[in-house]
Amino acid sequence: MTASLSGVLVALATPFTPDGSLDEARLRELVDRTIDGGVHGVVACGSTGEFSALSGDERRLVVETVVDQTAHRVPVVAQTGSTSTTEAIAFTRHAQSVGADVVMPVAPFYEALSLSETTNYLRRVASSVEIPVMLYNLPAATGVDLTPATVAALAREVANIRYIKNTTPDMAQAAQLIHSYGDLVGTFIGWDTLIFSSLVSGAAGVMAGTANVVPAEIVAVYDAIQAGDLVTAREAWGRVFGLLDAALSVNYSAAVKVALDAVGFPVGSPREPVSPLHAADAARIAELASAFHRQPVT
Repeated sequence: MTASLSGVLVALATPFTPDGSLDEARLRELVDRTIDGGVHGVVACGSTGEFSALSGDERRLVVETVVDQTAHRVPVVAQTGSTSTTEAIAFTRHAQSVGADVVMPVAPFYEALSLSETTNYLRRVASSVEIPVMLYNLPAATGVDLTPATVAALAREVANIRYIKNTTPDMAQAAQLIHSYGDLVGTFIGWDTLIFSSLVSGAAGVMAGTANVVPAEIVAVYDAIQAGDLVTAREAWGRVFGLLDAALSVNYSAAVKVALDAVGFPVGSPREPVSPLHAADAARIAELASAFHRQPVT
């Protein structure tokens, strides 16, 4: 398979105003900030975007806003999953209708579904549209781990399943997807500390919430690896690893918002029920992120 989607995709944070409302203007600015930083695609309503705390109308507005502001500069991936198959299909069809390039339905995340129930849901949702589909393997939230063999079986059965976002710390699983099933699906790694190793292994790309904060710096890692310059890639990776690792040690979406504030681009607090980070954790994230405040990439 020749994948048309590749590189560094940013899982956009969702900005909120001080009263907790969706900040559409700031979202548009965030889209521009990340595209200006060199990312190869933007993702609306992902986990970093706190989609589960948004209303249905807000989710649709976020997707519409991101598609409009992106204006075909890079592909737009819309996360469209739900606890209801009917609602997931509706979100997925809406994303296609407003111009999203790829849809990414996460599996249901409340009921403890069987693998059979999960794969039936994914078949139904993927078959409801014509645009490419990216499966989203997030076992920590869904309770179901989509094995590489399961991903491959779904891709063989449903023609528009073309990508997988694998959000686990299991590099062995990622390697199987990349090396054994690369002819069927393009693999995007969603675990930030595996960015370097997965790209060196041949992943189609990565999807990172921390790319809201340091888009150019993560793109620099990708570019150096693509150029075969591992010395430069390791140096670039060493500059960002500490921040990425720290973000994974606490509530991730909250950490991204603290880091954005530290680099001079505040997007508000996480929406309840998520609480702001404890002071010590916030200070650690802010200290690591502040090193990138208005700092040009050389």
